[in-house]
This record gives sequence, structure tokens and C-alpha cells, in this order.
Amino acid sequence: MYAGPIIDAHTHLWDLGMNRHPWLSPRGTVAALAGLEKLRTDFLVEDYLRDSAGQNIVASVHIEALWDPADPLGETRWLETLDKSRGVAVRYTAAAPLGTPGAARVLEAQAAFTRVAGIRAILSFHPTEPAKSFAARGDIAIDPAWRADVARLIPLGLNLELMMYPYQLADVLALARHLPDLQIIVNHCASPIDRDAEGMRRWQESVRQLATCPNIALKVSNITAYVPGAPYDEVRAIAEHCIGCFGTQRTMLATDWPVARLNAGFADIYDTFRRITDGYSADEQRALFHDNAQRFYRLP
Repeated sequence: MYAGPIIDAHTHLWDLGMNRHPWLSPRGTVAALAGLEKLRTDFLVEDYLRDSAGQNIVASVHIEALWDPADPLGETRWLETLDKSRGVAVRYTAAAPLGTPGAARVLEAQAAFTRVAGIRAILSFHPTEPAKSFAARGDIAIDPAWRADVARLIPLGLNLELMMYPYQLADVLALARHLPDLQIIVNHCASPIDRDAEGMRRWQESVRQLATCPNIALKVSNITAYVPGAPYDEVRAIAEHCIGCFGTQRTMLATDWPVARLNAGFADIYDTFRRITDGYSADEQRALFHDNAQRFYRLP
């Protein structure tokens, strides 16, 4: 099984004493996340190092953690103050108010930080089950102002990361084809959110279609979130479909820690990845666990 270096391409940090994460406050709610109280504790560099001990993590990428939207640069400035000597949060995917009058200024300011590799947008909207939605509406990706701001990422050298459901497939495909020079990274296996047979067929087709765009990459992250009880065969089926569609050069294996601890332990996640990829070649394994993240996030 794989024993080489790992870049964890999807992690979060927060200091609740700063009062910058409204969703994690005692009054905060995220309908799509059950058990939120388990996350209402500080999670800092030393906490990630403790949880990831023994896994040969050489670097991690910090993904914006729903910091107070009134201060979109605050999270990046805070991350810059943290210890980088152990490789934790050495690259960031930041936030910006895409589609608003202030977005251009924020994007330029974020791009000025050398550790900022991209901007994340959350499109995950469920048309029939509002409790599963992270986004307020389903048409964000076709909004002209939003698309104009996304186009600004290209000259700034920034990726676009997306949380999406299969219901946003057509809009994301249109965006990727309209902006072929934009690197898009889809989070969390493209979210197999509906677990009935029809929902899984919808998700499988969504992944297949996304993979037809060469400028889209996929993260197999927080994979157990979509499998109640996380039976190995079901988790493996999701991962293998993702890797089968995107190949070993456009797929990254990552945790979504600490959010993923709602469903699994840190070591359990990587033990599962090692089992799933045990039959892959050494080069393919290293690409999935390390090299692809190194390339997409421009790590040395």
C-alpha cells in the first residue's frame, strides 16, 4: 500500500475566539450539516498536526471556511500569521464576493498573497430538498456579474474551486467550456447527495460529463459524508467512479478535515484511500496522494 508523501488538498482551520465564523457560533446553523456541535471547538495548526500524526502529510491546503463575508480578506491575513514550518496551510483557496461590485478589488488583493492559489464558490443547491442546500439559489453560475468576476481569475493566475451538486452540472459545463483557460477544481466527489438509485445515476452521469472538460479536476474529499455508516464497498464505488472518469492525473485524494470527522477518523480516511488504490502503479498512487495537488496548487 502507498507509503509515500501526502498533500492533504482540502483542510480548514478556525479560532472561534475571533468570532469570524458565524456558522460555528452557538446560534449558527447549516441545515445540510448534521452534528454541527462537534465542530464548535478551535481547530488550529497543532490540532491538525495531532490528528494527522503518522500519515506522512508533507503539506496541506487550506480551503476557505465560511469566514465572515463582511471581511473576505480577514481569513487570508489570519492564515498568514500561522506557523508554516510543518507544512500546514501552506496554500490557500480563499473567498471573494463574486458577482458583487466589490469583487474585483477583493480578487486583486487575494491574488497579491503568494499562498493564495484560488477562490472558492459554493453552488450546492437542491431544488426539491432545501435542507440539503448550501447555496441560497440554483442559478448562481449563470449570473452575468458572477461569471464576469470568475473570468477575472484567469489573468490573476487563480483557480476556481466549486462545491456543487449534480443539479448544477449544465451551468458548470457551460462555464468550463466558455473559459477553457480557467482551472476549475470540483470539491467532494461532485457531491453524490441523493442516495436513491435515480440520484446515484444522476451523480454518475454528472461526474462523467464534468470529466469531458480538460480544465476541470476533481477532489475525492469527505467521501464518507455521502455514505451513511460508510460501508467500504460503497465508499470504494464512489472513489473508483471518480478516478475512472477523471483519471489519475486530474484526481486528488483529500480529507476535508476537520469537517470530515463528523463521519470518520483521519487515519480511517487515508487507510481507505490506500486500500482503494492498492492495485494502482506507484506513479499513479503518488499522483493521487501528492503530485496532482502539488501541481494544481503550485507547491514547490
